[in-house]
Amino acid sequence: MGKVTIDPVTRVEGHLRVSTETKGGTIHQARVAGEMYRGFEQILAGRDPLDAPVITQRICGVCPVSHAIASSRCVENALELPPPLSGKLLRNLILGANFLQSHILHFYQLSALDFLNIEGILSLKTRDPQLQELKGWVVQELDSNRILPAAPFLPRLKGDYPADLSWTQNLLSHYLQALDMRRKAHSMIALLGGKVPHVASIVPGGVTCTPTYGELEAFRGHLYILRRFIESVYLPDVMATAKQFPDYTRLGTGLRRFLAFGAFPEAEGDWLPSGTVDSRSFSSLREGEIREETAYSWYVDAPEQETSLPDPEKEGAYSWIKAPRYGGKACEVGPLARLIVAYHAGQPSVKEMVDDCMNRLRLNHSALKSVFGRHLARALEAQLLARRMEVWLDQIDPETSHVAEYVPRSQGSGSGLIEAPRGALGHWITIAEGRIATYQCMVPSTWNFSPMGGRKDPGPVESALLGTPVARDSQGLEAARVVRSFDPCIACAVH
Repeated sequence: MGKVTIDPVTRVEGHLRVSTETKGGTIHQARVAGEMYRGFEQILAGRDPLDAPVITQRICGVCPVSHAIASSRCVENALELPPPLSGKLLRNLILGANFLQSHILHFYQLSALDFLNIEGILSLKTRDPQLQELKGWVVQELDSNRILPAAPFLPRLKGDYPADLSWTQNLLSHYLQALDMRRKAHSMIALLGGKVPHVASIVPGGVTCTPTYGELEAFRGHLYILRRFIESVYLPDVMATAKQFPDYTRLGTGLRRFLAFGAFPEAEGDWLPSGTVDSRSFSSLREGEIREETAYSWYVDAPEQETSLPDPEKEGAYSWIKAPRYGGKACEVGPLARLIVAYHAGQPSVKEMVDDCMNRLRLNHSALKSVFGRHLARALEAQLLARRMEVWLDQIDPETSHVAEYVPRSQGSGSGLIEAPRGALGHWITIAEGRIATYQCMVPSTWNFSPMGGRKDPGPVESALLGTPVARDSQGLEAARVVRSFDPCIACAVH
């Protein structure tokens, strides 16, 4: 029996520890732990409800738009302040741009380096200008005798990196191109959101900006470039990586229970539907089934809808992350969950794209529930979303108001359920005497990286790690590949 602990897991937001025990060459026990406490829910108590969207955006610098919309929605429901359709569509465009930058960032900057043979590239002797430039990114020559490894390329964990250096060179060449694409997505957010991160235009009741025709066309121009990159570079890179590492189309399966809150409202309902899928059976979402447990989390157990207080000395606890459960069961959330829920709910564009992609890869649909299934789901969602954003853009009328008139109310309660890039996000609020009485957030990485629940049932990532084969001299690369397929944001998870 062997033990491998990665602490901290790098290239993720926040402080994450992963501890594994192996037997017979595979992981048979895993624990994931958030190692910090933040307390946003306590910060919000006693404040004006309109402060909530501003403050909760500071939970995360990668997905602040999602928190702004979820927070605005729960305040809207509490104060009976429904936004106009045009406000919803503008939110869709801002959130869609945030999805695109997040998905591109995750694959190229946060995950792809786990699969690239950097040492092999450095060993090549060539006069190829492009390859020489690539090698220059990886190391910086200080003088004739020394070189300095350039993060995040080096140092790296030992592992089974591919011998196909042409594939590595091609993917590495897209690394900086992906950063430029992310910058364009950020520009799109700023055009309609005022700034990024932490947008200024999303408020309870809608969106305060009134974009000009020129700003909308600038948004469209960036979107066109992003769509071409997604279709011609990002999605092909993910599919090529799956072919290089076929084992990871079978590893990291996890719970096989998926949950989505629904996203991107249109006139006829959410474009991406809400619901759950368990054993290929689709069910509509029932908000009353959502609970948050703390049996193995460093919190004092609290009644439902009340804020849990920290208890760092709690016996048996091992994480600052709570344990969300749906119907008493842990569920995976995220792009893969959204894709599977939409597929089983009969969303035509999703079914067509998934079927076509799996046929081209010559893989059974069961391969989606894997490490590379999660990477593929992000790329497919990015392609679908970029196309749908063009439809929303055509529906925006700059001459109309995109925000409802604010009518103050002194009390109420409400929820805001949406999808963030990493999965299902919920905010809940109660208002008394014009102030926030209680506030709760349940974020995607809280679902995915939850510790055991009250039934000693492992969370989604803990389950996905089980059965992962590891090399005898493993430093944790195999586990890191599984973990990063979920795109961890521990800063959000321990909000």
